[in-house]
Amino acid sequence: MGAEYHETRHNIGFKILDALAEASNISFTDKRYGLISEYKFKNRTFILLKPSTFMNRSGLAINYWLKKAKLLPDKLLVIVDDIALPFGTIRIRPKGGDGGHNGLTSISQILGTTEYPRLRFGIGDDFHNGQQVNYVLSEWTIEEKKLLPEKINECIEIIKSFGTIGTDLTMNMFNKK
Repeated sequence: MGAEYHETRHNIGFKILDALAEASNISFTDKRYGLISEYKFKNRTFILLKPSTFMNRSGLAINYWLKKAKLLPDKLLVIVDDIALPFGTIRIRPKGGDGGHNGLTSISQILGTTEYPRLRFGIGDDFHNGQQVNYVLSEWTIEEKKLLPEKINECIEIIKSFGTIGTDLTMNMFNKK
């Protein structure tokens, strides 16, 4: 996403990965289809990807890096903004539909499956009819900005948990909150 979208709701996935990288003292490198970093935790290697494709073509980047790393879609965790969830509600799911999210549509079409885990970050739906795009691409409110660090840290813990104990146990631990 361009710099003009850095502080928008739609950029929450990148914001979470940036926070993880900063907390872990790692950085991203510009590679094919995106910015890449490797994060090591409990003898696991996480490949962090911030696709440089348009969001509605992010499946290209994900497919490329899954193949390069020789990983199956069940080892993938896609982080997305979700207007169907109230702000700050976080849910991890092992599979599902796209919920109207063009990035998930692209990923599902290119991978040929909807069976890949996703971390959904609720951004709420405080917009008038026909204003969804403007809302999603708008910046956080002052109140939301105050709560973001705590919610981002929770997402980082979910990522670590997903990579070490898997989707089901992570769902049991975090979806109850």
